[in-house]
Amino acid sequence: MALCVFDLDHTLIQTPLDLAAMALDMRKLIEGECGPLPARKERYRVGELIAHCQTNVPALEAALWEVALDHERRAMEVAALEPGALAAVAGARRRGFATAIWTNNARELTVPALARLGLADELDLVVTRDDMRALKPDPDGWRVIAEHFAEREGACDPRHAVVVGDSWVDGVAAAKAGVPFIAYRARQEDLDRWQITPIVHLDDLALLPAWLPTRRAGRD
Repeated sequence: MALCVFDLDHTLIQTPLDLAAMALDMRKLIEGECGPLPARKERYRVGELIAHCQTNVPALEAALWEVALDHERRAMEVAALEPGALAAVAGARRRGFATAIWTNNARELTVPALARLGLADELDLVVTRDDMRALKPDPDGWRVIAEHFAEREGACDPRHAVVVGDSWVDGVAAAKAGVPFIAYRARQEDLDRWQITPIVHLDDLALLPAWLPTRRAGRD
């Protein structure tokens, strides 16, 4: 079975979601309750703060997720389709690929947005953080995807799939799952830093369907 898995934010949809601002608000909440986190050169990321909370102050975890939901809700209210997004997803299905979303966003916000933007009917599966044990770049979302399609098809070989995303986070998750990665307008310096080698770079999502048959034939 051939499978095309898409990231959501900044891949299929445009939103003003600011993960750095979300992480800053989460950090303020943790430090307000527990004191300063260890200083470091890089900012703390959302997944790291959630993991820290789960290990050290589990009573705060629900409050951190409320911070995330607040940021996501405001972003989803003004979400719009990325140019070429509908053509990419619909075109992948026409070429015999099952289609899925793999996003760190919450299901309660993701599903209505997909319906409003006309993507829902073109997707076979939507995997959100509510379905996963850990956020990307952890590859656990692929476990959920593989189990779903294995039940339907009998097997889900990562070599017959692709992950399409805009971020190193998507690339690392794909690499850990053993799934080839297609970079959509990804920052090359981020890909280099995390040693991600996409099988193709796209600047126009609408070009994806025309390229997919070459992948299916093993001529990437």
